[in-house]
Amino acid sequence: MNIGKAASAVLLVAMMITPYAANSHPIAEAPDCPVFPADNHWNLRVDDLPVHDNSDAIIRNIGLDTGLHPDFGAGRWEGARIGIPYVSVPGGQKKVPISFYYGDESDKGPYPIPKDVPIEGGKDSDGDRHVIVIDKQRCKLYEVFDAHKKDGGARWRGGSGAIWDLRSNKMRPDGWTSADAAGLPIFAGLARYHDVKHGEITHALRFTVSESRDAYIYPASHSASDKSSKDLPAMGQRVRLKQSFDISGFPEQVQVVLRGLKVYGMIVADNGSDWYISGAPNKNWNDDALHELGEVVGRNFEVVDTSKLPKP
Repeated sequence: MNIGKAASAVLLVAMMITPYAANSHPIAEAPDCPVFPADNHWNLRVDDLPVHDNSDAIIRNIGLDTGLHPDFGAGRWEGARIGIPYVSVPGGQKKVPISFYYGDESDKGPYPIPKDVPIEGGKDSDGDRHVIVIDKQRCKLYEVFDAHKKDGGARWRGGSGAIWDLRSNKMRPDGWTSADAAGLPIFAGLARYHDVKHGEITHALRFTVSESRDAYIYPASHSASDKSSKDLPAMGQRVRLKQSFDISGFPEQVQVVLRGLKVYGMIVADNGSDWYISGAPNKNWNDDALHELGEVVGRNFEVVDTSKLPKP
């Protein structure tokens, strides 16, 4: 074959293989850091992928008539900001020791956790108490589940913890959890106001289901169930909003979210309330507008067959 033609063929194949890759928006508080590479599964489009063979049964089990619930906003619930907060720190942030009760599946400390780090649900929460810290110079992501401050923040205790390189596709070891049940990074799946402000969400969102099965799908690495029915969603299962669903009547903030759900979908990341979408709190969210997400119900979604997506 002619070398020029061969090179053109290689380029064409490359373009055919990567039509789904998006340039993830940088983090406003860490502008030099990507939210993982463009070919990371969180950043891959799924609008042209086939519907999963068992989509109807899986959606039915999550809830056909249950509406989406934005688990984030501008307001407060029981005194705490609504959503999963995060904080960025400089590379010189002091690291503190941390221990985990799932230590065999956690990344060892120390972690650069500031004494005033925001905790999901507030300092007195009895919920998941996630803590998310981004080292904006090294582009490292630190996530902790069930985080508790000890000795005034000189040390910490958590359920599980994971450290991620935001410039890498490296996953958790097979069978390991993270700060999330599915073994996934939480931050990658948050709805962030910074994205909505710019008019598009170019990554999948994180959501929860009340019942999952004892299985996980790439890029997940961990399951959190003893149920075997294939009619239940696995950790890492991807769903998307149907293209036929009319979003034109929704407020603009909601339309941005829904457009993202049509193109990138959302990923089952944990057990919790059905159809709860995760996001970061921000004073600029319009809580009244976000409430209209509840009009979008389970039957408006379909499960995506992601088996053909590349696994970087």
